[in-house]
Amino acid sequence: MTFLWHDWAGYIGVALVLLAFLLLQAHKLHGNGLAYQLMNVLGALGVILSLVFGTAMNWPAFLMQVAWVIIGVYGIVHSRRARRDARELGSKIAS
Repeated sequence: MTFLWHDWAGYIGVALVLLAFLLLQAHKLHGNGLAYQLMNVLGALGVILSLVFGTAMNWPAFLMQVAWVIIGVYGIVHSRRARRDARELGSKIAS
């Protein structure tokens, strides 16, 4: 069995998503943390590459991974805004 680059991208992507979930359950990562969100986004992108460049397209899996990327990016943006707002509020209170 020969593994091509997109196969490796898919396996690494699956490993990232599962590792992120394991670390979340073990309380090593926070669900709104950047590391958790990036692991999910990068993992989903790896699976998407595997699906797009693989031998057969699995549309339900593809759509799920696209949704996973969108939700992860939303989480990153939302967390970034929340941290910025908290910093601004902290500086207003301090002054």
